[in-house]
Amino acid sequence: MTIAPDFELKGHDDKTHKLSDYRGKKVILAFYPLDFSPVCTNEHACFVNDLPRFNGANAVVLGVSVDSVWAHKAFAKHMGIEYPLLADFHPKGGMSEKYGLYYADKGITHRATVVIDEEGKVASVYHYDIPQQRNNDEILSAL
Repeated sequence: MTIAPDFELKGHDDKTHKLSDYRGKKVILAFYPLDFSPVCTNEHACFVNDLPRFNGANAVVLGVSVDSVWAHKAFAKHMGIEYPLLADFHPKGGMSEKYGLYYADKGITHRATVVIDEEGKVASVYHYDIPQQRNNDEILSAL
């Protein structure tokens, strides 16, 4: 397993989030293309519903897209999202690119899930086609 690249991004909660701050917990990096898009909206509804299951597995969910903090704030309020949505906004896709999950030609992140273990190592990576919704049961079984 490789060490996950550290990052420092602002969340919709106005806090700065660093991967290294979450050592000792499993981290689910849920990369998604854009706030308010149909598939992303459905996925986040599932994350909201499944959040107790992730919390029970000693896991933290962090949503990541190239949207701004302001777009994330509106999306989180609309969806009732309590976990941080991180703005990979400037430089656009800079953090996603470290993970190999940025479509430079489209200006959006891949739809992917990176599961990071308590020691900061990449445990699993799941890639999905842009129109395909991720499967939380698959992610939870990896935990």
